[in-house]
Amino acid sequence: MDLSTLGTETRNERTAQLDRMPVLELLSVMNAEDQSVALTVRDALPDIAAAVDAITASLRRAGRLIYLGAGTSGRIGLLDAVECPPTFGTAPDRVIGLLSGGPGAFALAVEGAEDDPARAVADLEAIGVNNRDTVVGLSASGRTPYVVGGLKHAAANGAVTVSVACNRNALVSRYADFPIEVFTGPEVLTGSTRLKAGTAEKMVCNMLSTASMVQIGKIYGNLMVDVRASNDKLVDRTRRMVAEATGADADAVAEALRAADGHAKTAIVILLAHCTAEEAARRLDEAHGDARTAVGLV
Repeated sequence: MDLSTLGTETRNERTAQLDRMPVLELLSVMNAEDQSVALTVRDALPDIAAAVDAITASLRRAGRLIYLGAGTSGRIGLLDAVECPPTFGTAPDRVIGLLSGGPGAFALAVEGAEDDPARAVADLEAIGVNNRDTVVGLSASGRTPYVVGGLKHAAANGAVTVSVACNRNALVSRYADFPIEVFTGPEVLTGSTRLKAGTAEKMVCNMLSTASMVQIGKIYGNLMVDVRASNDKLVDRTRRMVAEATGADADAVAEALRAADGHAKTAIVILLAHCTAEEAARRLDEAHGDARTAVGLV
């Protein structure tokens, strides 16, 4: 596939004089271009929804969400993965980000790593990719060899595959059960896919992880009730979440959180189901972690 024909590689006529623009004009053009990203993501919502269903099914069968990418795309996947444990209380190995060149490539680029599909095979073998997993290959260009190799290997091991690309008719789409194409077009700075394409990929990853976690009961209403209260800000947020979800006063919230060892979801069930912490834990286990179901269990 000729790179020069890709929308993400072509020149943007609106910024042909970028190096001569006054700063405010330059920023205005960037802002206008960025506004188009959300609309292109909107066009892909049906495909994103199908991918969410696949990821949810994986998580429900004790599988994993595995992001795979190189450069900016890989960093975005890794960023989304590392935010899941503190946000949703997931184990560190439930959502994984694989970056071509290894974790060190997050801060310092490993030249040529994205061109080697064998690296993806080795990275996936190292974590034991299997038929319970969903692997999401992120590639702004839609042709990254590392991502293509990873999707092929994942499929060969029975995993469900998803691709995210920022060009139409992307090569990676051919190797995905659920291809997602978000056509972001020419960048403000020619070929710099850390801009619109990167923003689009971040939006899609936000949707994939957040919507999946909602489906498996990690959220109550719009509250992140499985959050790990690891600092003062989160301890305060946990108290407010339990109060908002239950309408209980400060003393009752504090007592429920003490009984629940600081876990907001358990405290909510304690208060709404009028039960002990042990009973709340049992109810949540039977409800597969869904607080609304747990509250309604008899």
